Amino acid sequence: MAVVMKLTKQQTNVLIGTILGDGFLQKTGEKNARLRLEHSQKQKDYVLWKGNIFGRLFQGKPTYLERIHPKSKETYKYCRWQSSAGPVFGKWRKYFYPNGKKIIPNDIGEILTEPITLAVWYMDDGYFSKIDRNSYIYLGRVTRTETEILQKTIEKNFDIVTTIYDKKNKGFVLFFGAKETKKLQALIRPFIIESLQYKLFDPVTT
Repeated sequence: MAVVMKLTKQQTNVLIGTILGDGFLQKTGEKNARLRLEHSQKQKDYVLWKGNIFGRLFQGKPTYLERIHPKSKETYKYCRWQSSAGPVFGKWRKYFYPNGKKIIPNDIGEILTEPITLAVWYMDDGYFSKIDRNSYIYLGRVTRTETEILQKTIEKNFDIVTTIYDKKNKGFVLFFGAKETKKLQALIRPFIIESLQYKLFDPVTT
């Protein structure tokens, strides 16, 4: 049975960042969907942090699973937690997955407006280079046009300028130079959980 639910502003902002990042909205009916979180076991604290933000919408406890990589044969241990199904997630699925495949909507700039959303997206897909003090957000399988939409949104809504890199097999990447990385991290630092602080400047040297 689908759960009747409404999301708070915080839950909505975290959901948007999660969908832009590693989250997945699974269709469960004509109008319903559920949010699936998956991260490595090393990031189980992050899964718990996200799930707890959604409160009663995430029932039970996370499941710990193992997956063998088909090529390397290495065992990948990860943590999965799923929400209850409902129409509120179904609406967001239609927005981000209009034809079953995730897209970056043309009007993403109207909802990607809060630092916490940017922080969740960065915790999911961001990388910080301690050597050159630059940051990256890996976008995965999106088009050049979608990448440019995200680039323009970040510049317009957060006054942060990025460069687009094509990493070929890894897809497009948004690159933040050292100056822009400082601006980015000043915005998102309050929301970065303890176990992911390694994605920020070393506090001893800043």
